[in-house]
Amino acid sequence: VQLQASGGGLVQAGDSLRVSCAVSGVTFRLYGLGWFRQAPGKESEFVAAISRSGTTTSYADSVKGRFTISRDNAESTVLLQMNNLKPEDTAVYSCAARTRAWNARAVPSIDNWDVRGKGTLVTVSS
Repeated sequence: VQLQASGGGLVQAGDSLRVSCAVSGVTFRLYGLGWFRQAPGKESEFVAAISRSGTTTSYADSVKGRFTISRDNAESTVLLQMNNLKPEDTAVYSCAARTRAWNARAVPSIDNWDVRGKGTLVTVSS
C-alpha cells in the first residue's frame, strides 16, 4: 500500500486548508484511514480517523470542531479539512491505513495502524 499526502502550505492563523492523501496499491474500501501529525521537536500525535464505511469518525480533542475527516472511495482519497487553524497546528501531516475493525480506543495510537505514508508540511503563522 502507498500513501501520499499533499496540500500542505503556509497559512495564517484563522485560515482554512485541506490536505489530502492518495491511497494506492490496495482495495481502498477495506481500509480504515487516519491522520497523524508531528510538530518539530515533538512526538507524533493523532489527529483524526475514519472507518472503512465512512460512517464513524474520531478526533483528537485539540482539533474537534475545527477539523473534518472524510473519504472519497471513488478517488481512493482521504481528506482532512482544517478550519480556524492555529499556530499550534503547525506540523507535518501524514495519513495512515489499517484493515482491522474499528476500535475507537485503538485508533489514537500509531502502533495500531498497518502503514503510514510520508507527510505534507502545514505551517500556520500567527
